[in-house]
This record gives sequence, C-alpha cells and structure tokens, in this order.
Amino acid sequence: MSLIKLKQSLKKASNKEHAKILQRFFKTGPGEYGEGDVFIGIKVPPLRQIAKENLDLSFDEVQELLQSKIHEERLVALMILVLRYKKEDEKTREKIFKIYLKNTNRINNWDLVDLSAGEIVGAYLFDK
Repeated sequence: MSLIKLKQSLKKASNKEHAKILQRFFKTGPGEYGEGDVFIGIKVPPLRQIAKENLDLSFDEVQELLQSKIHEERLVALMILVLRYKKEDEKTREKIFKIYLKNTNRINNWDLVDLSAGEIVGAYLFDK
C-alpha cells in the first residue's frame, strides 16, 4: 500500500468529535507538552489495523509520517516500525533504531513513547 492510500485510510477512520476530546486530553495548547499536535480522532484499534495493512511502506515514507503534525500519522508510523522491528534482521533493526533516534523530537507524547520506546530503543540496547 502507498502512503497516499494510508492517509486516505486514516481520513476515512477519523472522527471530528473524538478529535476534539483527544485535542484536550493530550494537552496540545500553548506551552503544554503536546503543543501544536493535531488530532483527527482515530482510536487505537483501527490504527493498529491500518499499520498492519501498511507494513510495506518504505522507511522514507515512514519518516514522512513521523514528521507530521497529525498525531495519528506519527502513531501509525511508530506502530509500523515496532511491527517491522520484531520481524527484521539485525541490520534493519539498527536502521529502525536510528530512524527512531533521529525523530525523537516528534515522539513528544506519552502514548507515542509508551508504544515504541521499549519495543525499539529498549529492545535494541538490551544486549549492548
């Protein structure tokens, strides 16, 4: 699947009312830890399904998602990286680890960290 189709899937799964709730819950106002994040209102189960359907995205496309202002785009990108990390060889795992570190400024919310830090950073550094 392509990045365009992934974004179409996200748009289709979005919910404006749920987005308003998430926007407040995740502290996105001025000076708050998630300042500037935009939510489109997608719950985690549909995001997990979209991630599973898009495991073939290139790392450049995942990188593009990680730079998005849309929180759910970054979340699905991290889900893809976590799923791929579990299946890949050591060389590719190192690449995923480096992508993660390169984008820590965009992994700015507790849910993004909880989902991915242990599964990528912790797993990579465990035996090092």
